[in-house]
Amino acid sequence: MSLKEQITEDMKTAMRAKDSERLGTIRLLLAALKQKEVDERIELDDAAVVAIVDKLVKQRKDSVAAFTTGGRLDLADKEATEIKVLEVYLPQRMSADEVAAAVRAIVDELGAKGPGDMGKVMGAVKAKLAGKADMGQVSAAVKAALAPSAGA
Repeated sequence: MSLKEQITEDMKTAMRAKDSERLGTIRLLLAALKQKEVDERIELDDAAVVAIVDKLVKQRKDSVAAFTTGGRLDLADKEATEIKVLEVYLPQRMSADEVAAAVRAIVDELGAKGPGDMGKVMGAVKAKLAGKADMGQVSAAVKAALAPSAGA
């Protein structure tokens, strides 16, 4: 069963259970998936679905930060609940140590020497770790790996 089919089945389950919060979030996700398919005239594979889920989770995290800063804890809690529903569809995330090791290997493989190579390294890392790691964490690991004191 593809990830998209699993999401559709989870929507039906949420409908039967009358779980309105979960149902609303899953419907938002399905709408985003359908929009992507219509816009690009493609059938989404699991990797594309994970990328969209990842994007939605990032949007929710940004919203939680904004609502918390603005003192709207009710809205921040709603966004946090949506994050929990969406994260179910993401693959297991890599730990900080695993991310650092993967970044170090890519930096060595590319022969990157300093902060000027950040773009080249990030491109390679994104391709390899997309959906498996938090990109904010990846960016920090790349900066640390390319810092002048690191490496040689």
